[in-house]
Amino acid sequence: MSYVDEVIERVVKENPSQPEFHQAVKEVLNSLRPVVDANEEKFRKDALLERIVNPERQIIFRVPWVDDKGQVQVNTGYRIQFNSAIGPYKGGIRLHPSVNLGIIKFLGFEQVFKNSLTGLPIGGGKGGSDFDPKGKSDREVMAFCQSFITELFKYIGADTDVPAGDIGTGAREIGFMYGQYKRIRGLYEGVLTGKGLSYGGSLARKEATGYGLLYITQEMLKCHGQDLKGKTVIVSGAGNVAIYAIEKATQLGAKVVTCSDSNGWVYDPDGIDLAALKEIKEVKRARLTEYRNYRPNAEYHEGRGVWTVKADVALPCATQNELHLEDAKALVANGVQVVAEGANMPTTQEATDYLQANGVFFLPGKAANAGGVATSALEMSQNSERLSWTFEEVDAKLQGIMVNLYHNIDNASKKYGFEDNFVVGANIAGFEKVVDAMNAQGIV
Repeated sequence: MSYVDEVIERVVKENPSQPEFHQAVKEVLNSLRPVVDANEEKFRKDALLERIVNPERQIIFRVPWVDDKGQVQVNTGYRIQFNSAIGPYKGGIRLHPSVNLGIIKFLGFEQVFKNSLTGLPIGGGKGGSDFDPKGKSDREVMAFCQSFITELFKYIGADTDVPAGDIGTGAREIGFMYGQYKRIRGLYEGVLTGKGLSYGGSLARKEATGYGLLYITQEMLKCHGQDLKGKTVIVSGAGNVAIYAIEKATQLGAKVVTCSDSNGWVYDPDGIDLAALKEIKEVKRARLTEYRNYRPNAEYHEGRGVWTVKADVALPCATQNELHLEDAKALVANGVQVVAEGANMPTTQEATDYLQANGVFFLPGKAANAGGVATSALEMSQNSERLSWTFEEVDAKLQGIMVNLYHNIDNASKKYGFEDNFVVGANIAGFEKVVDAMNAQGIV
């Protein structure tokens, strides 16, 4: 049995009931076979892959808080500090009922390679809780966030672990967490990113993941003699990533015709009304059922269906494993040319394989959605220097990072004989930098 297969078998055995983590490990290690096979003796002796797939630290804790009726509620909090070989742990905090240890481990594992690909000095980590901020009052959200940080503060810091937002964790939640951290530690430092502009946040951070997704997609198309202008785009999701992916795609001359939330999806043949979408989701925090109040000619459908719409480019921006094999078949049948992941691992392995086998350019999330964490690292830099850069400065740096990132993964795919396989390219390019740092630092 090969070293890769041994480690995959061990991960599955030692981490039962964690299918998302198994999926992420299999996807990464299988694509690393050319590198591992060429260095198998050394990697095996150093147990390199075992160290790569095992987090440096796993923190699990209870989060008690009191709701508006005076009832005590208890949630579970997580922080997985996966790998710090190239910098302090960096990764978001996800607040969603689906959160469990396996999901946080999968996200943390992916984050290691994503952060490496940015070229910035940040390691990989992830955190979260099964708390659901939807339907909660501001006071209840504050109570939860303060309790969460009262435990987590012991393990984070500007040079140790710098959490950020994720699903369910926006500016409101980050503000409550930062205030509690500052109160307990008595330090005004860049320990969280995604902060408000009045207390150390970065311009363009809100837009960064969505914008970055389009910057790398545009660069990939440009290098293949195409352009985003004039193309039809379908997007899933209606959160931060989806909204600003729609905004940047529209600015680049594409027409975006769909978006979705957990209840259903919208098809607007005239192009998504961005102002209406922002009003519904960012101001009212409402459901997409309201979209037709703004655009009567649009269609609203319950359930899933975004991927059945004919388009040139598909951008899954909602959550993990949302794009299935049957969706991939529908996309190919409808002539889609590009699938670029705005969310973390939104495409199942079977769907990914089908898309690649049918000539679709596939940009994996660890590359395509790295703009968010890259701009978080730029926020860290501004905090350290006590500076605030303009929107244009941050956006220009973001665009440069995403363009360079594309060429790094493209070069890695070509180097190992997998041209245009950006999954292999992203995994190898991210892996090689982390391995170099780990080898230099000894067996730790």
